[in-house]
Amino acid sequence: MLKKLLGFDSRQMKWKTEAIGGTTTFLTMCYIVIVNPIILSEAGMDKPAVFTATVLAGAIGSLLIGVLAKLPLGLAPGMGMNAFFAYTLVLAMGYSWQMALAAVFLEGIIFILITLLGIRNHIIKKVPANISHAITVGIGMFIALIGLKNAGIINPNPTSFGEFNAYKPETLLGIASIFITGALYYRNVKGSMLISIVAITLGAILLGTTHIPDHFSPVALPPSLLPGLGKMDFSGLASIDFVLIVIIMCVMDIFSTMGSLMGTASQGKLLNPKGELPRMKRALLSDAIATTCSAALGSTTVTTFVESIAGISQGAKSGLAAVVTAFLFVLALFLAPLFSLVPSFATTGVLFMIGVMMMSSIRNTVLDDYSEAIPAFITIVMTIFTFSIAEGISLGIISFTIMKLLTRQRRQIGWTLGLLTLFFIARYVFIALN
Repeated sequence: MLKKLLGFDSRQMKWKTEAIGGTTTFLTMCYIVIVNPIILSEAGMDKPAVFTATVLAGAIGSLLIGVLAKLPLGLAPGMGMNAFFAYTLVLAMGYSWQMALAAVFLEGIIFILITLLGIRNHIIKKVPANISHAITVGIGMFIALIGLKNAGIINPNPTSFGEFNAYKPETLLGIASIFITGALYYRNVKGSMLISIVAITLGAILLGTTHIPDHFSPVALPPSLLPGLGKMDFSGLASIDFVLIVIIMCVMDIFSTMGSLMGTASQGKLLNPKGELPRMKRALLSDAIATTCSAALGSTTVTTFVESIAGISQGAKSGLAAVVTAFLFVLALFLAPLFSLVPSFATTGVLFMIGVMMMSSIRNTVLDDYSEAIPAFITIVMTIFTFSIAEGISLGIISFTIMKLLTRQRRQIGWTLGLLTLFFIARYVFIALN
């Protein structure tokens, strides 16, 4: 029964190994239940409600990929898309968080449809590999920049790109978290990101920058979902720009999923001899359904976590490990008071380390062919300098098409990339005219 349900074969796999693998995956990715509420609270959302929504979305996503795809992967609201939600959609473009949740919900519905039709898998196969690697690098540096800003290590300055500061206790703790996380990762310490967050939080308490409330109890009933539950605002559907935002989010998440899912599967040796992921369609359907549920609960886009590699490295091979991860997410629901003590700068090391991990994609980027290198570089730098993942992706794809046309390599474009390019150009024309 377990083999049919979760792909667990007792003749080749061990219960203990799968349990350890699922637990390791949870420990390496559970920082998201701390980081996601902090980021989304900057968009005006209720922090405790986002905590509950994030945990439930992680449990749903991990359970789905374990049962549907039978893969030992952990799913939860991902980094990158949550930053786009808070810093681009809400703070930069002026949409309400309710409208941004509606965009996430519609994205999930679209993903379910195009996954069932096989379109999503087709797009993943047609996007140039160099652009995909560049997107991963750009998002990684974008996330690292957010971490540096959270700790006040880099502050905006009207006369320069940024001003370095290292004079406040929280800033020094943020710097320390970078080296603590890096050293623990180097030594292959399980749960290194969580250990770093805990260590910096304890340091913040000792230095008086974080205060423990009176009558504090680390265990409590989960915070209410009501502030964010079902609060999607679909009034933006009357705006063409809002519809374009939904499409951009779909394109962004397709690339994000492609990078995290295929990267994890490749490093975890889950690919078949042809380089394909077994039950790929079911894996994509898992995060599509989970994304829709996440938006309804009050959180952001769900994706596969690259930290799942940690669990796979412990020997996890089946969906049983993912079910263990889902179970641990449910347990985390009752530890909300403990998580609420964590200050934003305690996550600096985690965000910075994720940037370092995603930076590794630069090794696979073609740099000696300028028709490939220039679009990749534009993707990376525009993601950072515009403080917008959407702009980086849009300009990267447009520049790729232009470079291939100018260098007489139009065969490398294809109709899929051509349509994406026309869509992104139309978006800029629409913005200019309005």
